[in-house]
Amino acid sequence: MAPPKLSIAALDPQSFAVRLDRLAEILRACVHEGASVGFVTPFPLDTARSWWREKVEPAMRGGCRIVLVATADDEVLGTAQLDLDAMPSKRHHAEVSKVLVDPRFRRAGVARALMAEIERLAAQNDRWLLTLDTAGDEAFALYRSLGYTLAGAIPCYARDAVDAGKFDATRIMYKDLRGPPAGAERVP
Repeated sequence: MAPPKLSIAALDPQSFAVRLDRLAEILRACVHEGASVGFVTPFPLDTARSWWREKVEPAMRGGCRIVLVATADDEVLGTAQLDLDAMPSKRHHAEVSKVLVDPRFRRAGVARALMAEIERLAAQNDRWLLTLDTAGDEAFALYRSLGYTLAGAIPCYARDAVDAGKFDATRIMYKDLRGPPAGAERVP
């Protein structure tokens, strides 16, 4: 389903408070669909809300994290984060995290639009090396299509979101926003 008119915006503390419940709903829905984003089922809405409030909001208020939302007709369809908190030797680096799209709006360009804005904001903040990790095959294909390179995989990285007896691998990916160095071999 294609959203009517997609808009991407960074949240400030006031808009974060207004959008908190919807962000929690999206996180919960994604985990219940099997997304490997650090949580396991059962995953109550209150736990999702607490994570946003206790982990994400302080970093956002401190200027270390940018939280984006994708909206259409004022409904939040997805979200993504850019973590700018880095040691002095890595101030050229940022981490992409929690790219979450409401399952009802997947395959409609929401994640692609969020990633385009993530990259624009990273460049605006002088961050030209982006990293992320992903376990899902669809997300992996999306990131590959956006020019991210697989650095490697780590087996048994995290418990599966739905099957408590299963452990999932994660793939570490990166993108140099400056493009590949001239004559350099790309890491597979």
